[in-house]
Parts: sequence; C-alpha cells; structure tokens
Amino acid sequence: MIRRLAIVEDLTGSLALLVMAVLPIAEIVSRRFFGRGIPASGPVVQHLTLWVGFLGAAIAAREGKLLALATGTFIPQGLWRRAADIVAAAFGACSAIVLAWGGWQMAAIEREAGTNIGAGIPTWIAQIVLPISFAIIAARLVWRTSSASLSGERSASGSAPASAEARSASEGGSLSGERASPWLDRSLAALGILAGILFIRAPSLIEGAPLPLGFAIIVAAAVAGTPLFAILGGTAAFLFMHEGTTPATILIETYSLSVSPTLPAIPLFTLAGFLLAEGRASERLLRVFRAWFGWIPGGTAVVCAVLCSFFTVFTGGSGVTILALGGVLFPALIKDGYRERFSLGLLTASGSLGLLLPPALPLILYAVVAQIPIEDIFIGGILPGILLTAMVAAWGVREGIVSGAGRYSFRAGEALASAWAAKWELAMPALVLVAMFSGLATAVEASALTALYALVVQAAIHRDLSLRRDLLRAFTECVTVIGGVLIILGVAVGLTNYLVGAQLPAKLLEWARGHITSRLMFLLVLNLFLLAVGWLMEIFAAIVVVVPLIVPLGAAFGIHPVHLGIIFIANLELGFLTPLVGLNIFLASYRFRRPILEVCAAALPMMGILGIGVLVITYVPWLTTGLLSWLGR
Repeated sequence: MIRRLAIVEDLTGSLALLVMAVLPIAEIVSRRFFGRGIPASGPVVQHLTLWVGFLGAAIAAREGKLLALATGTFIPQGLWRRAADIVAAAFGACSAIVLAWGGWQMAAIEREAGTNIGAGIPTWIAQIVLPISFAIIAARLVWRTSSASLSGERSASGSAPASAEARSASEGGSLSGERASPWLDRSLAALGILAGILFIRAPSLIEGAPLPLGFAIIVAAAVAGTPLFAILGGTAAFLFMHEGTTPATILIETYSLSVSPTLPAIPLFTLAGFLLAEGRASERLLRVFRAWFGWIPGGTAVVCAVLCSFFTVFTGGSGVTILALGGVLFPALIKDGYRERFSLGLLTASGSLGLLLPPALPLILYAVVAQIPIEDIFIGGILPGILLTAMVAAWGVREGIVSGAGRYSFRAGEALASAWAAKWELAMPALVLVAMFSGLATAVEASALTALYALVVQAAIHRDLSLRRDLLRAFTECVTVIGGVLIILGVAVGLTNYLVGAQLPAKLLEWARGHITSRLMFLLVLNLFLLAVGWLMEIFAAIVVVVPLIVPLGAAFGIHPVHLGIIFIANLELGFLTPLVGLNIFLASYRFRRPILEVCAAALPMMGILGIGVLVITYVPWLTTGLLSWLGR
C-alpha cells in the first residue's frame, strides 16, 4: 500500500510538471500561428505549480529531504539525538496538522463560493492539495521518527538534494546502533498530531498562551532540527491564532503566492538544470572550458568557477551543482596539482556562484516578491554576477601560480572541437535571453522552452538520458527539490503577512530615519543585517520574509529597486558559506566526505573574497544600473 502511494505520488507530480512544461509552449505556438492563446492556459499552469510544490513536499517528507537547520546535527548521538528527533517530528507534525486545517477551511470556503480557475475547473479542486499534503507530511514526520536515516540525511545535507547514494550512506550508520523502541518514538512524536488537533478544537489555548513561552518552544524545535516549513508556518500560526485569527489566513497567502503568474518559471528552470545534471553535460562543458582557459595559470580552477556558475544559473540554490559536479571537478583539481584544501574551498564556494546571473531562480523570486520587472533584475545581475565569478577565478589563478599546478596547452583544434561538442549546452543562456527580450515568450514560456530544449538535447541529440529509465527519476527528483523549497515559500509568505499587518516595515522605517543619517551608512547596516539573515535563513524563505520589510527602507534612502535586489541576493549568496550552518558547507561535507569544520576552514578565504565583492557591488551601483541605463530601462 505504501509503495503504491509512493508510485502514485511520483507519477502525479511528474505528470503535473510535464503539463506545466508543455502548456506554455503550446501557448506560444497557438499565439504565433493562430493569433490567439489557449483558454485558461495561464491559470492552469499556475495552479499546477501549487500541485507540484505540495506533492513534492509530501515526497520530500517521505524521503527525509525537507529542509531543516543544521543545528540538529551537532547534538550528540544517543539519547540526546533521539530526544531531539522526537521533538523535531512532534513540532513539525503539530504545525502541519494546524496548516492542514487552515487549508481545509480555505478550500471549503471556495467550494461554497463556486469559483473557477478557468476551463470549468473549480478553484477548490486546485486548493485541496494543500490540506491533503500537509496531513500526509504530518503522518510521515511521525513515521520517520523511528528511522535512523532521518538524522543521517539531515546531517548529510541539511536539505533536499540528496540522492540514493546519500540515503544509503546515511542509513549505513550515521547513528550508533538501532534505536531501542521505534514504536515508542513514534508514539511520542504522534503527540504532536494530537496537540495540533487540540489547538484546532480549542484555539483559546493558544490565545491565552504567553508569547515568550511560545517562542521558546519554537526556538527549541528549530535547534532540534524541525523542518523549516514547520518553524515558519508554526510561528505564523501561533501569532495569528494568538490574536484570534484562523490559520486559514496563512493558507490564503500561500495560495496567492503559489499561483503567482511568474512563479512557474522557478520549477521549470529547475527542471532544465536537473536534465542537464542527469546527462553528460558537465563533462562536455568541462572539456570546452578547459580547452579555452586551461592554458592560463590556475586554468582548471578558473574552469571550475565558470562551470559551477553556469550550472547554478539553472539549478539555483538547490545544491545540485555541488552534488552533480563535485565528483568530476574535485578529482580533476587534485590530479592537476592543486592543494586539497584549496580545491575543497573552491568547490564549496563555487556551488552558489551564478545566483546573480540570468535566469537564476532567486532573481525570479525576488522580482515576484518585490514587484519589479524580471527583465530588469536579469539585466542588473549580469555585471555583478560576472564580477563575483571573476574574483573567485582570480584567486584560482593565484593558487595555480603558487602551487605550480599543471596547465593545458591551447590547441585551436581541440578548442573548436570541444565548443562544437558542447554547442547545445552553451546556447542555453542565449535561448533564454533571446526568447524573453525579443518578445517571443514571457518568463514562464521561456522557462518551458528551456526545459524542453534541455530534454531534447540530453535525450534525443546526445542520448545521455533514457526516456524509459531516467526520465521519471529525473522528474521525481526535481519535484522533490521544488517541493522542499515551495512549501517554505508558501508558509513564509503567511508569516510576512503577519509582520506587515503588525506594521513592522513602518516601524523599521521610523527607526532607520531616526538612527541612520546617510545613505552610505544605511547600505553598511543593510549588509550586516542581510549577512545575519543569510546565517539564519534559507535564501528563498529569506526573500519572501525579508524583502517586503526592506523595500520601503531602500526607497526611503533612494536605493534603486534593482540595485537593492542585487545587494540582497549577493549577501544571501554569502549565506551559503556561513560557518557551521551554510547549506554549501554541509553539501560539500557530504559530497567530499570531509568533516564540517575542515570544510568551514577551507571555505573561509573564498567567503572573504566574495565578501569584498559584495561591498564593491553595494558601493558601486553602476555595476547594477549601468546596463539598465544604457538599454534605456
């Protein structure tokens, strides 16, 4: 039964993602050749994003891949770790049950209203995935409490993109011995479900609860390793219910964000990145970049920085870059004579390079939340993104000179041959930019074109991807990663709604005007604040929660909205390298089988370099706005 449910989930999520990719392309064809679009195509794709996101979250819960803070991995093995896992599962299940009830209330209201999304499809049918998914997640968090792999997977990656290799590694002994009483652990964790039901039936229990006690419980749960969606969603539910407001308020905001017209671009670009990673695109790109740049000092290090930046453009902050390329690039660096510590630090840092280059996913989400044109933030990120990549590459040149690492002589024949072999992959960024800026396609349609292009290249042209053996797995892995991210975004926007309703942006603006006297000082304080945010929050959740708070501040101090966005994302890019809690630190620790502290030490020089780059981006606004002005935008 459980196996059949898993198969149904995988097939449904993959089919929804496939339809999301096909409909926008059909819309382009219909508009181009028949002069009209497909009825309800846009709303259907938007609501499929909701289904893909929350079905993916349920799959992520099944696989133990929900994003969580890494603090739980520092709890000693044995009784303390066991207790922490029970607390994390219980709090997560409690939050999920409350959110499931809020989703049910919202769907019931829409059913009574009788509204449609288009093509005769009732709105409540699209929304019902929310309560169902949250209920399934609650049950799975409880069930997995007895699994030794739950803690192992969090320690391996702290996030979603672990593979079967990661699961087998974690199940092979991340805990010392099997747990003595799995049913006792599950029973204790199930108290979280009962607590959630109790809060639903008797909300006065929360209305009368002291705020400090509630926040203390939330912090303890976060430290124990509760999934981030439960921390953010539980906080929002606690605050709303404390004021006598139904948790359906959170799910209304979740629904509104999930069906945003431009949000489908995120899962579709992610799909393109997964399809690239599934094939041998990394080997072809490594060959072409090595042929063209391998002759300079530190050539292989430069190639690694450029190649990782290229991949991250399409995979975002999901960690796919380190997991997909690490096994190829790390041995290449060692073989060419680079020091192991340098190689480890370079690849850890390079895993988040490219977040400022179009069409990186954080750029899209920032534009959605800040309500600025996606094309403008794409243009604004080009020079800053190139700057950060060039700075890391320059450090690679220095290392090549110091260590005397090997080079590759430039041969015109090999350079041209490698470029020809990788021509389809090299054309992908141009495809996106031409499709969007020529007016041929919207951002969502361009992302669908990119996903289809990647599929055709990998499956039909290079034949690296088998439609029978590999396609379902690639789609399922993509849906899982998307779900791990979108469920956080969905509940985070509910928390943001509470903060805005509590007039926190106005209070911050009043404080800033009273204590900060100059624009330069504001930018410095902003950088420090965003570094702290990057240390505490995952980048996508940070965008949803923090951006509405800082946009009014930026406007008050005369910061160009696109410049503010690039500063924001550049600082959050640093958050991937934050010692002890940065996502890249844990991904590199897992991928290269090195202790976390060793990875932290290796990444510190790169963090310093990128920190200097962020300051340059902050105080030289021309890097962001120069191309915009030149293009008359």
